[in-house]
Amino acid sequence: MPHNDKMIEIERKFLTTSEAFKKEAFAENRITQGYLSSVPERTVRVRIKGNKALLTIKGASNESGLSRFEWEKEIPVEEATALLNLCEKGVVDKTRFEVKVGNHIFEIDEFYGENTGLIVAEVELKSENETFEKPIWLGKEVTNDNRYYNSNLSKNPFANWH
Repeated sequence: MPHNDKMIEIERKFLTTSEAFKKEAFAENRITQGYLSSVPERTVRVRIKGNKALLTIKGASNESGLSRFEWEKEIPVEEATALLNLCEKGVVDKTRFEVKVGNHIFEIDEFYGENTGLIVAEVELKSENETFEKPIWLGKEVTNDNRYYNSNLSKNPFANWH
């Protein structure tokens, strides 16, 4: 969720080197999500997280790949469930672990189904050059590798990469 008035999301994505983050997590939620539109210029996502549902629209990333427009609205779970049936092929199923590291919260997604074996950590920043503490389990940065975006994982799942 964007924290500023401009509705710009700045985040960096990383792989993990271990599952040590699970012991540090203060929250854990199962997430099911699908895409009504997955074109990079405008992804429209339907997500059910626990007992809440969200409709999210994201614009294209800027040149650095770190920032993009994001709009989000909570919707009834029944409506989200109905919308998931309209989504493009490839619903994403994952558990999100939230871990506080220094002044930031890392969201680590462990994927299931055709994306089993993939774990991606992301951290949201206030500016593109903001520094943050890197936990010991944080691995290679994949911010600019589009394969790791959920909208692409729904079309080209991790199982197909090898």
